[in-house]
Amino acid sequence: MRTSALKALLLLSAISAAPAQAGVSLLAIGTLPGTTDLSGLTGALESGVPGNVLGGLGSGLAYAGGNTFLALPDRGPNALSYNSALDNTTSYISRFQTVTMNLTANPGGALPFNLTAVLNRTTLLSSPTALNYGTGTGLGVGSGVPSQNSAGRNYFSGRSDNFGPGKSDAATDARLDPESIRVSNDGRSVFISDEYGPYVRQFNRSTGELIKTFTLPANLYVAVKAPQGAVETASNTIGRTDNKGMEGLALTPDGKTLVGIVQAPLIQDVAISASKKTVRIVTIDIASGTTKEFAYNLTTGTGVSEIVALNDHQFLVDERDGKGRGDGSVAVVKQLFVIDTANATEVSSLSGSALKNAAIGKQGPFLDIVAALVGAGIPGQEIPAKIEGLAFGQDVVVNGQIEHTLYVANDNDFLSQVSYNGQTLDNPNQFFVFGFTDADLTPFGVTFVAQQVAAVPEPATWATMFLGFIGLGFVANRRNKALREA
Repeated sequence: MRTSALKALLLLSAISAAPAQAGVSLLAIGTLPGTTDLSGLTGALESGVPGNVLGGLGSGLAYAGGNTFLALPDRGPNALSYNSALDNTTSYISRFQTVTMNLTANPGGALPFNLTAVLNRTTLLSSPTALNYGTGTGLGVGSGVPSQNSAGRNYFSGRSDNFGPGKSDAATDARLDPESIRVSNDGRSVFISDEYGPYVRQFNRSTGELIKTFTLPANLYVAVKAPQGAVETASNTIGRTDNKGMEGLALTPDGKTLVGIVQAPLIQDVAISASKKTVRIVTIDIASGTTKEFAYNLTTGTGVSEIVALNDHQFLVDERDGKGRGDGSVAVVKQLFVIDTANATEVSSLSGSALKNAAIGKQGPFLDIVAALVGAGIPGQEIPAKIEGLAFGQDVVVNGQIEHTLYVANDNDFLSQVSYNGQTLDNPNQFFVFGFTDADLTPFGVTFVAQQVAAVPEPATWATMFLGFIGLGFVANRRNKALREA
């Protein structure tokens, strides 16, 4: 149980939550304002969009301890057309944002809490060794090498032609389409899943430098790569579908196992009628790199956007369609199901009916997000189409009862405004906070175990801490200097 900040919330016992469904309740809604991040990047991308544009934060969301979260944009702004030969992708440098999420009491309000999100830091992702970039030849653009590259710092970017020879498992390809992020238990590194490879990579949380790329099952990779995703899919008989690779990533609370889920069925699974709605789950033992493969059958949604751990063998899976704000339509399906891998069948060698029939059983939905938000008075056209980020946060107290929190984020495709029926709608980086109790999980046979992430000082603090330890006799000065410069 996370208990920090509970004392400040004990006075909220008279506050009631807007009903979602069963005992799950909507506690707060917040946005992250602003149009620029803290990367310090200058200049424009190939499409004319500033290189430091702030957006797309809900592709992935990770809890980092206390009231700190990491928000992950995907491959960058490509929702507006500028060059179809590149799928409108640019040399947007891959990054994650460190965000403080403050929940404060809202007595008498429509929701029991106010949520204030503050951007604290932008971390760019790079490799200490050389990466493969596109030349731009024949594509109407210049080289894909970021001008910010330097010795020992080669930046990943979203440009679709940033690859070299070989299959899509080449760890030296510079193209990255981040979709999910998790923080290691020691707080010092992050794990990020990607759609291009697909990849699961580990980065230093402080510097953004690549630590490791995990090897995934060979049946996930495509042999023929191309700047246009549709060409890739049409040119391959095995591997992930374009732009629908490793969409979700969970980390078990013990910090030992990564659990990734592919957004849509693989090319070879779509080709067989029986398995055309079956997606793959891959578990990775972090220490050994050993993988296992499981199956998940889609029901209401057209794909999966995220997976988050309830404990070391049970997970919430975010199944959704593409309807809602940003799509110019009314939201229909955004549902969270409970799955259990404890006795699941390993499916690496299975296909077709055998694959479908071996899929992990599911329960739920545990939470119907569309129903919850409509019940709170939000019109269906204002519910984001891309509900993609899930993370558990700190416990809070509502009506004298401790509740766990689930943070849900949207990917706004870097578009601050969108259209619906001729009207203009704001399309912010938005966060929804739901509360639930252990009793809400009892019908699903789940015992919730929260990940415990160690507190890690921000990079600017390290030098001060070191000097305090050496020169001024250690505990008090280390703490005071760190606080002065945090």
